[in-house]
Amino acid sequence: MATTSTEATPYEIDECRGALRIYSDGSIVRSAKPSFDVPVHDDGSVLWKDVVFDPINNLQLRLYKPAAATTKLPIFYYIHGGGFCIGSRTWPNFQSYCFQLALELQAVVVAPDYRLAPENCLPAAIEDGFVAMKWLQGQAEMEEGDEWLTEVADFGRVSVSGDSAGGNITHHLAVRLGAGSVQLSPIRVKGYVLLAPFFGGTVLTKSEVEGPKDAFLNWQLIDRYWRLSIPLGETTDHPLINPFGPVSPSLENVDLDPILVVVGGSDLLKDRVEDYAKRLKAWGKKIEYVEFEGQQHGFFTINPHTPPADELMLVIKRFITQYST
Repeated sequence: MATTSTEATPYEIDECRGALRIYSDGSIVRSAKPSFDVPVHDDGSVLWKDVVFDPINNLQLRLYKPAAATTKLPIFYYIHGGGFCIGSRTWPNFQSYCFQLALELQAVVVAPDYRLAPENCLPAAIEDGFVAMKWLQGQAEMEEGDEWLTEVADFGRVSVSGDSAGGNITHHLAVRLGAGSVQLSPIRVKGYVLLAPFFGGTVLTKSEVEGPKDAFLNWQLIDRYWRLSIPLGETTDHPLINPFGPVSPSLENVDLDPILVVVGGSDLLKDRVEDYAKRLKAWGKKIEYVEFEGQQHGFFTINPHTPPADELMLVIKRFITQYST
């Protein structure tokens, strides 16, 4: 006699760029294959290695330095993007960009991972960003730190950058550390670089509403990332998502180090990012806003060898040079 199963076969209910799939039974499958296949030119001009910075959560960061470095170099954090749901320091698009940053900026690049949603919803990623900064402080305080790093790193000249979700993390680091980054002494953060920071809100902007459905980061994907990453029971007006939401603490009286804010003119996040920069600037913060006409989200890592990406590198170099001397 034939038997039938009362359990339905799990089916896919959410998917993020092929790297993350969520099923009806609550199971989560992550692919080992990165979402973006960008060539990585590891020609020996940049040395790199991985380091565990949070053994409790088994989180690593990737360090990069120019192979020909003979003097102390500034430190440049690069916190990757991925809507808080996907991405890794190991992905080729991020590694390739870090190679460029190390060479073009002549800097030690620190690229940390962080816990991802939905397994770890916010504020996990933001806390991990802070732990990655504390790791650097620990290195600076050690009498015998990691020579691979300490022999070339200038702990008094640190810049922190973040791409998309990483830009959100960078914003919260800037607010938490405040001007002078005293709590990280002897580390001194000189400035922050927000590359198309991933912010949200329940009231949509014009660019979010009217953005094309075939955009690299379209509204469907933005909405999916937020659904999967926001704290349980919260909305996109949560302070971690919307810096100017109805329940967000005012930033008007917060002393901040200089911030460079960058966005593509065709990025659905454009209006929200521009509003962020304008509000902070109106409050007297040192804000530089740069918009790249016609460029979509992530243009500098997906198409790193193009005139707009080259121009962005010059903008970043000028900014960190201005505030790191």
